[in-house]
Amino acid sequence: MNPVQKAVWFIESHFAQVLDLDEIADAGGISRFHMSRAFVVATGLPVIGYLRARRLTEAARTLADGAPDILSVALEAGYGSHEAFTRAFRDQFGITPEQVRAARDLEPLSLVEPLMLDSSPRTDLAPPRIEQGRALLIAGLAGHYGCEGPGGIPAQWQRFNEHVGHIPGQIGDVAYGLCLNSDELGNFDYVSGVEVADFSDLPEGFVSARVPAHLYAVFRHAEHISTIRQTMHAIYTEWLPNSDYEAADAPFFERYGPEFDPRTGEGGLEAWIPVTKKG
Repeated sequence: MNPVQKAVWFIESHFAQVLDLDEIADAGGISRFHMSRAFVVATGLPVIGYLRARRLTEAARTLADGAPDILSVALEAGYGSHEAFTRAFRDQFGITPEQVRAARDLEPLSLVEPLMLDSSPRTDLAPPRIEQGRALLIAGLAGHYGCEGPGGIPAQWQRFNEHVGHIPGQIGDVAYGLCLNSDELGNFDYVSGVEVADFSDLPEGFVSARVPAHLYAVFRHAEHISTIRQTMHAIYTEWLPNSDYEAADAPFFERYGPEFDPRTGEGGLEAWIPVTKKG
């Protein structure tokens, strides 16, 4: 398992929290010295520098959206004062937080986007089970992504996980990563959600999605979540072309059971791929 992949996932899933190099190294399963060297070699960026830049990038987006209180943005980004945040922000982007908020424009900024995780297909994909899935009502947070930039999904889960257990009408303790509205350019909508009894009284900013009953090929991904793209790549480029099924024009989703640990990324998940019989 690539420790840098684990570290990137851990940072993207937890950068709103207090983190240090020891925690990030521990998430990757290596020493802090090893992580410091490995991260730079693999990405060209120091691990703490990447963490800082990602926090400031997300803070810049909040400011450009018109955040009413810069101090609150500073605290969310891990800074104890307006002054410390302003210094770090100016060092990173060359302008002040007040200027970004006033202009509501990110174009002059060199934002640091999430690093892409390895998506080369795996060679040990286990055969799936074929299952008739029931209809689902899913409620949660959504984001729009392109095929070249889905690295923001862990941060979306970070925001959503704060709501789990407090969502009106939530059914069970399973979470779903739902992919919708894919187009020919590889763009798609991704919903981090849970099953609900109905769509009434949802928290502000939540979206709702109806998943129809469908036939699925269900694959078990037992490894760390950071390698899920390798599994998806193998499903679509290796298993499907050589199977008796073809991909159906319907939503597919990741199913996270109670065994999945959102803190560590371990525990595994299932990928539910909608299919139809060929011919």
